[in-house]
Amino acid sequence: MNNSFITRAETKIMNSSTFNSKIIKKYKNPLSFYILSIAVPWSLWFFAGYLSHIEPFTKTLEWAVGITSITGLLSPVIIALFFMLPDKELRSDFLGRFFNFKNIKVKYILITFLLMLISILAAQAISLLFGYSAEQFSFRGSFTFTSSLFPVWFLLLAAPVFEELAWHSYGTDSLVSRFNLLKASLIFALYWAVWHFPLSTIKGYYHSNLVESGWIYSLNFIVSMIPFVLIMNWIYYKTNRNILLTIVFHITAVFFNEIFATHPMSKVIQTGLLLIVSTYIVIKDKALFFNRI
Repeated sequence: MNNSFITRAETKIMNSSTFNSKIIKKYKNPLSFYILSIAVPWSLWFFAGYLSHIEPFTKTLEWAVGITSITGLLSPVIIALFFMLPDKELRSDFLGRFFNFKNIKVKYILITFLLMLISILAAQAISLLFGYSAEQFSFRGSFTFTSSLFPVWFLLLAAPVFEELAWHSYGTDSLVSRFNLLKASLIFALYWAVWHFPLSTIKGYYHSNLVESGWIYSLNFIVSMIPFVLIMNWIYYKTNRNILLTIVFHITAVFFNEIFATHPMSKVIQTGLLLIVSTYIVIKDKALFFNRI
């Protein structure tokens, strides 16, 4: 992509310090990866949704829903490994991206750990101006959803781990091998929102409760994917494609949005704040987002 506002110096810096163009071009099967990564979970999750509404809901059905749901969550990781493991270079690249903290600036680590906490607290503070309760700043003491067989705390950890082991082991790089980072991020944000859809059919799960809470909150979940993906991918490439930090960032997002007694409207406000942050990041780091590898 030829952008007049991106200088040759910026391009050189981006290509040398952020992207390893040669290895990223080996992630060359985005279409196959993403078709399989939606077809398998969707099949399993729609089946789990059907089972979750059978009455009486027996212990056997609880096990069936739990196992089917977690298998769907894990399946994109297995698919990613299927594409990576046969290739020696991809195997090495994958294993080397967990603890590659050398030359990573401290500010990116701080952003990874603190941005989602700061954004939800700021959103709750802004909501006070519109008459929402200050009780939002108290700890909830319970979870907003159930998870059938597995404890909720387990899913709060497992979902980010399993998802990022798929999306940032193979998925993101495979899109960036075809598009610039901005387009890749927007494509994935839409895909990821659609990918979650069958979870709304599983009784008691977070996405099912979200749908029941009102259309504006369901729409907010979809829109929130855009800034979240842009910021997470920015962290990913600014930290030498470190997978561990994307996992941590994802965990902080689900954890901090769950532990406080946050009003759903504050999450809408949080999305607005993150849209501002992500827009600033894209404008400030235009070489990263607009150039091709």
